[in-house]
Amino acid sequence: MEARRFPCSRQRQVLFLFLFGGVSLAGSGFGRYSVTEETERGSFVVNIAKDLGLGDKELLARGARVVSDDNKQHLLLDSQTGDLLTNEKLDREKLCGSREPCVLYFQILMDNPFQIYRIELRVRDINDHSPVFRDKETVLKILENTAEGTSFQLERAQDSDGGLNGIQNYTINPNSFFHIKISGSDEGIIYPELVLDRTLDREKQQEFSLTLTALDGGLPPRSGATNIHIVILDVNDNAPQFSQAIYVTQTPENSPVGSFIAKVSAEDADSGIYADISYSFFDASEDILTTFHINPFSGEIILRLLLDYELVKSYKINTQAIDGGGLSSKCTVLVEVLDTNDNAPELIISSLSNHVVENSPETALAVFRIKDRDSGENGKTVCFIPDHLPFLLKPSVENFYILMTEGALDRESQAEYNITITVTDMGTPRLKTEHNITVLVSDVNDNAPAFTQTSYTLWVRENNSPALHIGSVSATDTDAGANAQVTYSLLPPPDPLVPLASLVSINPDNGHLFALTSLDYEALRAFEFRVGATDRGSPALSSQALVRVLVADANDNAPFVLYPLQNASAPCTELVPRAAEPGYLVTKVVAVDGDAGQNAWLSYQLLKATEPGLFGVWAHNGEVRTARLLSERDAPKQRLVVLVKDNGEPPLSASVTLHVLLVDGFSQPYLPAPEAEAAAAAPADPLTVYLVVALASVSSLFLFSVLVFVAVRLCRRAGATSAGRCPVAEGHFPGHLVDVSGTGTLSQSYQYEVCLTGGTGTNEFKFLKPILPTVQAQDPGRNSDENPTFRNSLGFNFQ
Repeated sequence: MEARRFPCSRQRQVLFLFLFGGVSLAGSGFGRYSVTEETERGSFVVNIAKDLGLGDKELLARGARVVSDDNKQHLLLDSQTGDLLTNEKLDREKLCGSREPCVLYFQILMDNPFQIYRIELRVRDINDHSPVFRDKETVLKILENTAEGTSFQLERAQDSDGGLNGIQNYTINPNSFFHIKISGSDEGIIYPELVLDRTLDREKQQEFSLTLTALDGGLPPRSGATNIHIVILDVNDNAPQFSQAIYVTQTPENSPVGSFIAKVSAEDADSGIYADISYSFFDASEDILTTFHINPFSGEIILRLLLDYELVKSYKINTQAIDGGGLSSKCTVLVEVLDTNDNAPELIISSLSNHVVENSPETALAVFRIKDRDSGENGKTVCFIPDHLPFLLKPSVENFYILMTEGALDRESQAEYNITITVTDMGTPRLKTEHNITVLVSDVNDNAPAFTQTSYTLWVRENNSPALHIGSVSATDTDAGANAQVTYSLLPPPDPLVPLASLVSINPDNGHLFALTSLDYEALRAFEFRVGATDRGSPALSSQALVRVLVADANDNAPFVLYPLQNASAPCTELVPRAAEPGYLVTKVVAVDGDAGQNAWLSYQLLKATEPGLFGVWAHNGEVRTARLLSERDAPKQRLVVLVKDNGEPPLSASVTLHVLLVDGFSQPYLPAPEAEAAAAAPADPLTVYLVVALASVSSLFLFSVLVFVAVRLCRRAGATSAGRCPVAEGHFPGHLVDVSGTGTLSQSYQYEVCLTGGTGTNEFKFLKPILPTVQAQDPGRNSDENPTFRNSLGFNFQ
């Protein structure tokens, strides 16, 4: 996997300045402060706010915090006051050992914008340690013939304090043979040397006992003492001589215990016991004594304790060779510890935020520092994150890095990111450290609820029970939490006349729709409205969907007969000539059904008849026709009961009663039906009588007007028609055409020839054969020889 890599060298002191997304990454200065060791916890060091020129509460607002190079909390920052305080008692000797000056390094990190302020804190030494000699007594053997002025180096004392509080002088008790001379080294360390002032005489005095005192420079000074026991030896002419004054060797820091370090070798020109040489460390510190061991016979130096290059990079071992006569010589062994790549890089988090708000611009999530205790190539590091993640690593100062978002994040695309920061050094073999950070993307209300459909079609059967659940709408919101909680509502209809609130209701929590009232298909077949889905974000977002409710028809309406009327004051009677052919159209039952679909499909059947088999009813159009030729034996009064039935489930029906009179043409007087005769026998209601008389008068007047109009027209055309169809006699009117438009159940217009005879005494109308219009299409459901029926307003039927 390719990754973004940045060098993280420990030696780098370059200051980077990054300006991006409103975040400034910059070192803001370098502060040097001091504090005395062993001061109490909470001791004041400096007011950082004033030193940086920051206003009140600015440190608190910017989230200021202190981090140290050794990742220990030695200091405490009070963000309220800006004071930098000690968090513990500082022991200079534990923190720095003999190193002087003792300096601790810190960084103060601040956000908005991000800044790093570097701090050096010097821990000032106090004289809290006295000089200490490793041995309480030192034995020094001196030949009696040693020349005056000869000096003998003594082991120095150790003082944990440094600077002026370290060892400044050595003294011995007054005597006439020896005095102390102070000599220094390149490291600034002083050594005591014992100088012979007078010639020794073993026969007069065989030994001396002196007290060596080491004094430091503190106020007041501290001291430590050891006893120097001097033994005067008989003459030993030659002291041992090392082959080298300085031995230089190298050893890796990962050398195991018991590893060979070096071998020193000395020779003595004397013989016998004066040539026997033993090796030992001279003026060795406690650290050297615990780390190394020298074989007193062979001079081999071996390792007693594991080395650590990061703690001690080199050792200076003073070694002496002493012969059997007490003469000695000294050499120095310099051990250089070689660094190995035994320390993996360290990643120290200084600031971490695991949450980022979606749609935010570039945002700093974590501030961390890279540290590798190795040196050289082993201490150079490379840090990176996976390439496919929308995050960046920005290097800052002092091996600090900032983990940032690359741009705006979308929680709906991915709500959680696992980021692995990998730090690898350049040593052999390479060591690496991985640190995982989980980043959660916080939601903002940037998505409106979305319905599963843009429109919904719901069916509900009429005559439903109130509060019936008729369907549901559903919307989802890709946001989270309250931003994804959806509330449903009915939107006001565009037509304020639609009583939507009385028709349906919606459950605001789940979108279930309910019919509030019983619906009637015949009154309302369909209606539509809009529903809204609103989330609970701030600001709230919403969307709409169209809901169309279709009312399904139920067979709740029986057929209704329009013709013949059943509630008329007088029953309707149809006249049929006895000469009618089979299939003659008697009348047509017209009915309607308020339902729809198959519930409104009507079928007709003859339920009862006076003469079964004489008449028939067409099932699909309700036409009543003769089924055979009429005979004299057929009763002149026929009563037919026609059943009209719909196709619903269960089917509903209605019946109608027809009265048919069989006549020998239209000259026979109208014969009332039996029901009419019964009605006439009953006492007539006065109002009914008045209505009948008025209707008869109007009808007679109308008929008379028609006859006059026809007669005038016929007289005008008498010359054209006298030779034809109707002979003119005295008292006779010429024939002419009468136009009868299709009314009632007849769908066509017919023309008839009419002749009026004046001498019959009955003044009958004589309708001859009809003349069909040539431009009108023939009804396919009717035979060409059928004689349509025409009824005038007085109740007569004309053929």
